[in-house]
Amino acid sequence: MKKINFVSLVMGTVGGILFALGMCMCLISEWGTFRQGVFAGIAGLVVLLAMRIVRRRMQGKPAVVLRAKAAGTAALGVAAALVLGTGMCMTMVWEGLLIPGIVVGIVGILLFLCLIPVRKGLR
Repeated sequence: MKKINFVSLVMGTVGGILFALGMCMCLISEWGTFRQGVFAGIAGLVVLLAMRIVRRRMQGKPAVVLRAKAAGTAALGVAAALVLGTGMCMTMVWEGLLIPGIVVGIVGILLFLCLIPVRKGLR
């Protein structure tokens, strides 16, 4: 395994776990750890963003390259995650919204699937 892949693996795992734990802490009200969850989630995002910068530096590329396509792809990914998460909340948390929640969740999955042709293109 190359050094760059190992560093990405470790940082991605740590950042993903911190972010997921932070989201659980925020969303499970019985735990009473909303504020700590926000900090854990932000720490996870910081580690994931640092991983991106470190990986690009190790490849010899500039740390951050801003392009309209990348911003649009990120916006589509965020929108898809929010729609899918809303569908999950509708089915598991809110009363009486099982079927509409499933429909909203499927729409979120379809938005995620749209990322593939947007990112890779159609041939």
